[in-house]
Amino acid sequence: MNYAESLKYLFSLGRELAAPTQAAAAKFDLENISTLAEALGHPEKKYRSVHIAGTNGKGSTAAFTESILRTAGIKTGLYTSPHLERINERIRVNGEEISDADFAESFTKIQALIEGLLAQGKLRAHPTFFEVVTALAFGHFALAGVRLAIFEVGLGGRLDATNIVTPDVSVITRIDFDHENFLGHSLTEIAAEKAGIIKTGVPVVLAKQRPEARDVILKRAAELGAVVHESEKEHVAEVVAFVDGCVRADVAEVKSGARFRVAPNLRGRFQLGNAMNAIAVAEMLRLRGGVISDAAIEQGIANAVWPGRIEKLQSGPDVYLDGAHNPSAARELADFLTENFAGRKVTLLFAAMRDKAVDEIAGILFPHAAEVIFTQPKISRAISAAQLADMGAEYASRFRVIPNAETAYEEALACATPDHAIFITGSLYLVGELRQYWKARSHFAAR
Repeated sequence: MNYAESLKYLFSLGRELAAPTQAAAAKFDLENISTLAEALGHPEKKYRSVHIAGTNGKGSTAAFTESILRTAGIKTGLYTSPHLERINERIRVNGEEISDADFAESFTKIQALIEGLLAQGKLRAHPTFFEVVTALAFGHFALAGVRLAIFEVGLGGRLDATNIVTPDVSVITRIDFDHENFLGHSLTEIAAEKAGIIKTGVPVVLAKQRPEARDVILKRAAELGAVVHESEKEHVAEVVAFVDGCVRADVAEVKSGARFRVAPNLRGRFQLGNAMNAIAVAEMLRLRGGVISDAAIEQGIANAVWPGRIEKLQSGPDVYLDGAHNPSAARELADFLTENFAGRKVTLLFAAMRDKAVDEIAGILFPHAAEVIFTQPKISRAISAAQLADMGAEYASRFRVIPNAETAYEEALACATPDHAIFITGSLYLVGELRQYWKARSHFAAR
């Protein structure tokens, strides 16, 4: 199959996350991915790895960690989800996306393998979208000669397809409510799913947690003899300031006194915690023989790129992308607006998927905006713009309903003056769609 044929087949498998409702034949356990990995010769065992779970901060922590390791001269693999514009974004080697040709070649090999396994009765159902892409990443990293791969969990942890790796370090970022239908309706239930990535004797880097989530993780780690390093307890931030919304801080390691200048180009106060997670991972890897200098840690954090998370596209008016798709992420964006946009007119372009806590997100975000424009990306899971307005308009001081996302963006721009700010938020699908549209629009305008 060529690249286009590979994508068509892959997306025919259904929703991206391996959830029980994905298709009649879908299964939610590790049997499929284990069978696939064995048939591929267990490529995931041919390099070292870091495994990252959590509700928010997984992607930024992964980006910081990968950038640190690459800056230290270590050949890296990075596996993340979802993608914003192209599926190739999910699989990177030394910062470069997998090529279309390599994607198609690997997919064709894996699909032929799957068909053989199904015929032999070794697979009871076709692997899901996420299982196939995960297997593809495992194999691609091995072929590329990656020395250390960072894997971001897709959903939960315990039963996520990435959870067959035995990493050098496990990481659990901030836990909050999201995907409750799959992970549970209490923080203790959700934390138990995230804690499922903890392996016997493998150290855990743990972000700051609510007490009930922290207790679950510490208990599971103790049961498995996994030492826990709480990143924001073992590091102290001093002299915190902001430059264009990006945090600047001196971070000291409590026990050793080692100091790091943390200056990420990712916006938001919360990125300090994500950077501390990455510093803790680097320190754990150094204890396991990794050659990672303090300078590589500082430069890696400064160089890290993570699109779609308070990403600024332009000025005058300011346009930002932020995939605040759950209440925790909405609170982080609300804090950013409070700290940086008080007294300025803010317009929100807002969309959401059907499984999201729209009422809670709206209550957190909408009071910070002069206007909310309800819209929707081109995906079947999206709530219609009209229905979104019915659900969230009561929290907005002024609102409009413009179903077409590109039209909504153009309308927001047309009404904005140079000192206004537009935030595209609520859904990563909306962020990806309008990020792609903005780039095409900018390219056309430059001609």
